[in-house]
Amino acid sequence: MIPKAEKIKVLYVMQEITPYLDESPLSNIGRYLPQGTQESGKEIRTFMPKYGQVNERRNQLHEVIRLSGMNLIIDDADHPLIIKVASIQQARMQVYFIDNEDYFQRKGIFHDKNGQFFEDNDERLIFYARGVIETVRKLGWPPDIIHCHGWFSSLVPLYIKRVFKDNPLFSSSTVIYSLYDDFFEDMLNHTLVKKLKFDKIKEVDLKNYRNPDYIKISKAAIKYSDALIFGSEKINPELEELVRSTEKPLLEFLGDDNYITVYNDFYEKLLKHKRN
Repeated sequence: MIPKAEKIKVLYVMQEITPYLDESPLSNIGRYLPQGTQESGKEIRTFMPKYGQVNERRNQLHEVIRLSGMNLIIDDADHPLIIKVASIQQARMQVYFIDNEDYFQRKGIFHDKNGQFFEDNDERLIFYARGVIETVRKLGWPPDIIHCHGWFSSLVPLYIKRVFKDNPLFSSSTVIYSLYDDFFEDMLNHTLVKKLKFDKIKEVDLKNYRNPDYIKISKAAIKYSDALIFGSEKINPELEELVRSTEKPLLEFLGDDNYITVYNDFYEKLLKHKRN
């Protein structure tokens, strides 16, 4: 008897998903791409941060006790990792939320009520990336594709390719980074390098995290990804030039309803090329 082929596993690391946040091009992709991928016969896991703006009662979030309880150490301080989950019933799809009282129990997403960039956005970035990875490890679920969306997911490629490259769950994963028109002018905390060093990330990999801004952390995400997608029609010109110069597999911006099929074809082509 011929064994049944295992389903392709796709991990989505999202910056935004509607209806948990207001509709935007990025949050709409966060909502409909995982559903379309699941309906194409693949297995998915979908994550987003549990920003303070997410209404837990209305969206029926609940804590997953068996996945929560771990402490993530950032800059020599312990931060409890809380995992919550909600279901989008009409899509038959679950969404996992990365939560922590210090980092995500505030009303602003990236800025305070006065429009100031949160000083600890660098630590929130680390916590989200590591929180997703540690949760996937607890699930024992080896993703074939890790698809990261938006700058808030930008540390995931670095951690997968450097910190967890020898972990059997991730050693064969193909990492895709989608770039969007989500530019910000603020600087992340300059101590980001020190905090990444704490996770045993080597000096050679820290170049783009010194005086970190949107361009630098995006350049690093591009460097540590296996393939790239333009998720918006307008991409920062410096980043667009870099992407085109890498000769990595690239999917151009798709402005129509057919993007779900095209993205899934892209996943399959990448995996087929890797097998060959």
